Amino acid sequence: MTETSLAVPSARFTPATFSDTDLAELNARFERLPASAIIAWAARSFGPYLSLAASMADALLIDLAVRVDPAIEVVFLDTGYHFPETMQTVEQIRRRYGLNLRIMTVAPHDEELWIADPENCCSAVKVGQLDRALNGKAAWMSGLRRDEAPTRASAPIVARDVRGLIKVNPIANWTHDECQSYLTEHEIPYNPLLDQGYGSIGCWPCTRPVAEGEDPRSGRWAGRNKTECGLHLR
Repeated sequence: MTETSLAVPSARFTPATFSDTDLAELNARFERLPASAIIAWAARSFGPYLSLAASMADALLIDLAVRVDPAIEVVFLDTGYHFPETMQTVEQIRRRYGLNLRIMTVAPHDEELWIADPENCCSAVKVGQLDRALNGKAAWMSGLRRDEAPTRASAPIVARDVRGLIKVNPIANWTHDECQSYLTEHEIPYNPLLDQGYGSIGCWPCTRPVAEGEDPRSGRWAGRNKTECGLHLR
């Protein structure tokens, strides 16, 4: 993987704009480029108007991004229902990279949303918080990958979301094995729950370990007719 440095943009930075045709062409070209080059394009194009949304399952995308732009804003959505291990991982990663970390917290509720309104809990504690974090931004990045679940199999590397923002998935075409190799080679911090059978880590009330042969996200909302929280469907 190539490493690219990026000068800090000036206060007068104006984010680039792209048509849908531009994005389709970029998406095709990005299939052949390393993730670091895609991140460098995003940082050059959007500067301080770019955020990286991190679930803190691991710091792979964060590691790639801060090699390009150490000051990139990293957003973590604190739903109030995270495992203690997840919150410990947030702090470990923050210290390791000296992150420009923005934690979005949910206002206290009189009753537990996952009990009172399980269908809309994700919208309130995740999607709404991301909307707030991205207010005023031009683009955002995520670590979404195609091999995580059938619902993500056709995920683009770059596209426009329903907010009108540019969404960049720099490692969309990475495989599980490629991720594991990078994590090991660079000694990347990761959530210890991954060593306990959790393939994908969300809130504790609706996340369980996965059985051998199941896709990594099958432990999310198990037994419910739900496969996504909504962050990547918008």
